[in-house]
Amino acid sequence: MKFNYPKSEKLKSKNTIDLLFSEGKSVAKYPLRLVYVENPNSEEKLQIGFSVSKRYFKKAVDRNHFKRLLREAYRLNKHSLLENLDKPYAMMLLYQTKEQLSFGEIQEKTIALFEKFQKEVIK
Repeated sequence: MKFNYPKSEKLKSKNTIDLLFSEGKSVAKYPLRLVYVENPNSEEKLQIGFSVSKRYFKKAVDRNHFKRLLREAYRLNKHSLLENLDKPYAMMLLYQTKEQLSFGEIQEKTIALFEKFQKEVIK
């Protein structure tokens, strides 16, 4: 199992991001929220982006720090998502609190969020 986050998995398409926020569904596990939508025009099984609100962290340094932690938590746990997906999805992982959680706490929440997402989608 490769634990990488290649360029092809990065969500960059403005059209897909607009579709994500207009028609996407979401699951939440405080303080994380996962917005997702089926992405049939993608050759990649999963495309994901990360966001930390400027409302909670005014300094770009702080926002980048938490995005880095989110990417790392995703990178280490994405295998659980990829094993169970049958359709391609576009996702955005949002960090929504002022609290400065440690990497261990973020990783726990990410795992719980992925499990919740799988229950939603696989039903």
